[in-house]
Amino acid sequence: MNFTFTPENKKKFDEYVKRYPQKRAALLPALWLAQEQNGWISGEVMEYLAGLLEVTPAFVYETVTFYTMYNKKPIGKHHIQVCNSVCCWLRGSEQTVDYLKRKLGVNVGESTADGRFHLSTVECLGSCGSAPMMQIDNDYFENLDEEKIDQILNELNTE
Repeated sequence: MNFTFTPENKKKFDEYVKRYPQKRAALLPALWLAQEQNGWISGEVMEYLAGLLEVTPAFVYETVTFYTMYNKKPIGKHHIQVCNSVCCWLRGSEQTVDYLKRKLGVNVGESTADGRFHLSTVECLGSCGSAPMMQIDNDYFENLDEEKIDQILNELNTE
């Protein structure tokens, strides 16, 4: 199966390219767009974007592997990223991760058997004043405790 942008996403991609003096500068938003469409950045996605941006696949690969925001393998429907920076750690992020591991039955870096959730830790999500916190997909959840985590997961399970 060869990856290509949908017509709508190809239009978005073309708009991204117009914003920059060189095509290669549009790589980060192009990767984000491709990940939204595909769920992760596969080798096919990297080759496709390299062709569109007139760069080598190695250049795309280096970028994908440098940033933690790009998924290098398929993940669950909802990506749970728990901040483990110093501020969050001091306010209980380690306990948050342990609770999520028990609740979901997975380790960090794994997806649940039903494919609904994927658990990751990240260095900083920039919400130090409301630690501990996590990001699920594109939404922030702050001042976490077990009760709040249960409520969030229950809402996501009813979708």
